[in-house]
Amino acid sequence: MAEGLEVALTDLQSSWNNMRHHTDEISSNRLLVRRGQAFNITLYFRNRAFQPGLDNIIFVTETEDAVYLESEPQRQEYVMNDYGFIYQGNKNWIRPCPWNYGQFEENIIDICLELLDKSLNFQIDPATDCALRGSPVYISRVVCAMINSNDDSGVLNGNWGENYSDGTNPTEWMGSVAILKQWHATGCQPVRYGQCWVFAAVTCTVMRCLGIPTRVITNFNSGHDTDGNLIIDEYYDNTGRILENKKKDSVWNFHVWNECWMARNDLPPGFGGWQVLDATPQETSNGLYCCGPASVRAIKEGEVDLNYDTAFAFSMVNADCMAWLVFGGKEQKLHQDTNTVGNFISTKSIQSDERDDITENYKYEEGSLQERQVFLKALQKLKAGRFPGSLRAESQPRSVPPSDSPRSLATPSLQPSDVVQVSLKFQLLDSPNMGQDIRFVLLALNMSPQLKDLRVNLSAQSLLHDGSPLLPFWQDTAFITLSPEEAKTYPCKITYSQYSQYLSTDKLIRISALGEEKNSPEKILVNKIITLAYPSIVINVLGAAIVNQPLSIQVVFSNPLSEQVEDCVLTVEGSGLFRRQQRVLIGVLKPHHRASLTLETIPFKSGQRQIQANLRSNKFKDIKGYRNVYINFGL
Repeated sequence: MAEGLEVALTDLQSSWNNMRHHTDEISSNRLLVRRGQAFNITLYFRNRAFQPGLDNIIFVTETEDAVYLESEPQRQEYVMNDYGFIYQGNKNWIRPCPWNYGQFEENIIDICLELLDKSLNFQIDPATDCALRGSPVYISRVVCAMINSNDDSGVLNGNWGENYSDGTNPTEWMGSVAILKQWHATGCQPVRYGQCWVFAAVTCTVMRCLGIPTRVITNFNSGHDTDGNLIIDEYYDNTGRILENKKKDSVWNFHVWNECWMARNDLPPGFGGWQVLDATPQETSNGLYCCGPASVRAIKEGEVDLNYDTAFAFSMVNADCMAWLVFGGKEQKLHQDTNTVGNFISTKSIQSDERDDITENYKYEEGSLQERQVFLKALQKLKAGRFPGSLRAESQPRSVPPSDSPRSLATPSLQPSDVVQVSLKFQLLDSPNMGQDIRFVLLALNMSPQLKDLRVNLSAQSLLHDGSPLLPFWQDTAFITLSPEEAKTYPCKITYSQYSQYLSTDKLIRISALGEEKNSPEKILVNKIITLAYPSIVINVLGAAIVNQPLSIQVVFSNPLSEQVEDCVLTVEGSGLFRRQQRVLIGVLKPHHRASLTLETIPFKSGQRQIQANLRSNKFKDIKGYRNVYINFGL
């Protein structure tokens, strides 16, 4: 009998395999292969040659791919693309915010693996945790909990206030790499600070790095229903000012989460595919601050009893809003709106800079019979009691509206005009730009055959990103007399000097009007959210962009305000172009001053890339710009 083979050397062919497995941007020196795809290794034997027919070598591998996407363009976008856009603003003004995911940058793979090892699951039971890491459902919940730091030494601290002096204002971030590297460099101390889009962007980086197809989703007018009745209660005083909600229900101007593509063998057939994953710490799930994965199809069909946290995800896109007037210690119902929550659900298009509206993936058309049926099905499942994935493990859902409520199938939504027969609407006269006066009109229309005498209280107040109101800084009262079927406009102006000192870094202003008819107890409420815009930074690439060749990049920026700004800092980054963030101290910018500077870099990766830039000062934090650039191999 021939003696056994002794392995002298194993060549993992890392460079060749990594190129075939699209992991060569991470490393060419260590083997990094993807599930469900063949790879080659070469064995060298010490004592004799391998003899076919006589020698037998058995390899045991397990490469079932539970995250396989059939479409190559989708794989390129949701696994390989290292930059993208996160949509912000409001439903009437949607703007793309450029983001550097950088999942292939130096050391990011090791930081992602370190993140898994820092999780509570690994700390408690390392063997079981490692055994479960082949499950994308398990991994997604671990990553989701580790991106926030509410339960562990996670990556980011959340802050929805106004004081960021001991950290970074969330609006200043424009990439995940700096965040993850800071977390690693400080011994896994949470980075200050993040809000929803930062949590989602870092989650996207980690999941794409681990090979799980992931995209970033924005939901405009996103519901946060804390008590499980699918109703968001909002309270107003008699000036139209929105009051702080004692029950902590809220409608976020926009909210950002992730979708990850995976099989769901733990659910009934048909609920695999895109799954909601939300790392923003809002409510607990099985004792930890994480949310999902929740099947997008289950959300659309109202199957809120399916794992994980589907009920909470459903409420973000399909709760109702109830408006209440608080006056004299009493609450008067103004109206119930079934259409406010869940609008223009958006993500970046595949291999394009355009926006995709994917609202139809989450809900049937508002007002349709199917949508009403799904809503009532979800409501009945919530009413039936607690279950895995319910809104809150520690609280029972409140009583739900009776069957003859305004949300029942037979009854349309109760709108103010159904009662008062007068319509109020705000209309902007100019684009609302930072540093300029805000001009708008209140449109009043009498739809009845009777004369109407109206008193309208108007107010404006800043909002934080999560919908929390600040104190009003502008008020007015209008007296409008309308003949039958007459329309009138009431002009309004809020000057820069009136709003500048009251504006939060979210740049949100809510204007409200509460109208009442003379000799009538009925009230009519209308409001509009305004997001103030900055001029974008302009980035010019000077000359041909070639790997390992010097490249000049011109950045043009300006102070949009009619006052001097100080402590100006310009930050520039871009995967494959800069090995680290570039920070330039600008100092003082005079009113409306325009300036430019030129940066020199040497690109080190080829292909389509993106440059991101941000300008901050003592008066503003997030004037941004981006430029796509193709890096050629050269000779």
